[in-house]
Amino acid sequence: MADLITRRAEGLYCEAGDFYIDPWRPVARAVITHAHADHCREGHGAYLAQRDAEGLMRSRVGPDMAFQGLAYGEPLQLGEVTVSLHPAGHVLGSAQVRVVHRGEVWVVSGDYFVSGAGDANTTCSPFEPVRCDVFITEATFALPIYRWAPQTEVLGEMRAWWADCAAQGKHALLMGYSLGKAQRLVAGLATADAPGPVLVHAAVERLNAAYRAAGIALPEVESVTPETNFKALRGALVIAPPAVQDSRWAKALGPHSDAFASGWMRLRGARRRRSVDRGFVFSDHADWPGLLSAIAATGAQRVIVTHGDEGALVRYLSELGLQAEAFATEYGDETHGVEAAR
Repeated sequence: MADLITRRAEGLYCEAGDFYIDPWRPVARAVITHAHADHCREGHGAYLAQRDAEGLMRSRVGPDMAFQGLAYGEPLQLGEVTVSLHPAGHVLGSAQVRVVHRGEVWVVSGDYFVSGAGDANTTCSPFEPVRCDVFITEATFALPIYRWAPQTEVLGEMRAWWADCAAQGKHALLMGYSLGKAQRLVAGLATADAPGPVLVHAAVERLNAAYRAAGIALPEVESVTPETNFKALRGALVIAPPAVQDSRWAKALGPHSDAFASGWMRLRGARRRRSVDRGFVFSDHADWPGLLSAIAATGAQRVIVTHGDEGALVRYLSELGLQAEAFATEYGDETHGVEAAR
């Protein structure tokens, strides 16, 4: 039997349903796992995604996109296959794509985050493993060195750093990807016991609005404008995309310490290259144990690995007796399409 999903020049293709999943070139019909710019691109004829992702996708692709939304678990017949979308735990509306054809089940994970006990991402639906014959998994952090501490612990470290900045009469500039990461930071840090006020870059606020419109109860925070008087604020935390680092926008904050929140901060070299005062290991992707647990939970005997440390994961899974291989894709990380600093 021919493979249900194959790699073409445009992206991952399902011939039996005549659609692509997260294609990187324009196609007639695209099934989109989530709204990050390396997975949701402009130029497709029609877009199918989880319904909560609509506002985010329209903010990225344009208001006139031809969008069809599905609830999680809702089946849809496309050609000869049945498609359904299942929570990935990555960002609002992120989904794994389940494709069924003549009793064979394939699942394309997109990007996903596996929560630890009592440590869920409150800004989107948590990851749910989906049983399948073939699992196509991301591998962004597919090395044993990548192991995340509980996010509540890391948020506590961020809060302590922020309080120390305030005690020194400085603001705290915390940089993270504007879609997904920034909303988790707002939810976790803009609390009643915060050391000071929380403000966000305008690019973050636009996406916060899409989260709230989808029913996510994010705390209300102020957006930075040209009129914001940072001299009148004491110990503010400013959440912004990475592109603001060392920009005129950042210099307008006045005295401040800067930090970057990312899984890449697990590597000391990455922290040096970022040239930030602090690096916090805080990710929206599965770590090494998360990847292995997610793969095991699918029951898949064949695993196809994409975008990341494919080789290490393929070798490890092969040693476990699974049929493992890699697909080369054009997915990157969320720095693709990050808004420029203003």
